[in-house]
Amino acid sequence: MTGLLIWIAIVVVGLIIVLWFFPVALWFQALLSGVHISLLQLVLMRWRGVNPKTIVMAMITGTKAGLTLKANELEAHYLAKGNVPKVIMALISANKANINLDFKMAAAIDLAGRDVLEAVQMSVNPKVINTPPVTAVAKDGIQLIAKARVTVRANIKQLVGGAGEETVLARVGEGIVSSIGSSESHKQVLENPDTISKIVLGKGLDTGTAFEILSIDIADIDVGKNIGAVLQMDQAEADKNIAQARAEERRAMAVALEQENKAKAQDARAKVIEAEAQVPLAMAEAFRSGNLGIMDYYRMKNIQADTEMREKIAK
Repeated sequence: MTGLLIWIAIVVVGLIIVLWFFPVALWFQALLSGVHISLLQLVLMRWRGVNPKTIVMAMITGTKAGLTLKANELEAHYLAKGNVPKVIMALISANKANINLDFKMAAAIDLAGRDVLEAVQMSVNPKVINTPPVTAVAKDGIQLIAKARVTVRANIKQLVGGAGEETVLARVGEGIVSSIGSSESHKQVLENPDTISKIVLGKGLDTGTAFEILSIDIADIDVGKNIGAVLQMDQAEADKNIAQARAEERRAMAVALEQENKAKAQDARAKVIEAEAQVPLAMAEAFRSGNLGIMDYYRMKNIQADTEMREKIAK
């Protein structure tokens, strides 16, 4: 009895291993769905590291939708780390919408890192992109803040190598700034905001991008600061600061000149005091040498006293 159970277990394990290597149920499902793929090919897929179920289910889905698919192409895309089910769904959506998209193009778009299914859906249903607030200044110096809605459709042929959504937004913002900046008055822009859309749309901003711009609509325009007045105030403040700096420079030069004159006056007084200090010495020397007599000295003192009295009377 124990030996029989062991043999039954061995047979069951062997059957599981055989069914794992030979996915008979998957092959039979593909056969019933009209997908012609051999059992040996399914086994080789497993040996090549490909999930047979993913390939078979993709081929069944595509065949039922009327697509002609090759197992080798699906295997190659799977081994290249591509998303096989998403590519098949994109091909089905493109086929139903009469969009010219083959497997090679869809696989290239998927391997480029773009969502090929979303791109096909965007070709059928255009996407609306809201731009961030764009600030521009008209010629009269008034600042305007504009918001726009850009309606785009995916350009299938440009998805590989084409610029993305950020480039479209940057170009639209640049066009809005240029359009507002060329306006003579901000009132013109507020009265006819559709002129911005027409000017920007006519510049071909979608060139080289993965999108086709269908329309650009100005959603909102707000009046900002009076940049011209602010610049004039800043210029006036700058001129005032320059004038104050120059006045301060002249004042400093005047103070320096005054200090220099005071220094010169003090130097002159010092020389006078020094000279006056030499007078008694010279008089003493004149007395000793006999060049000055007593009567001469008294006459000089009288003259000094008389001069001093006249100065006091004059004061």
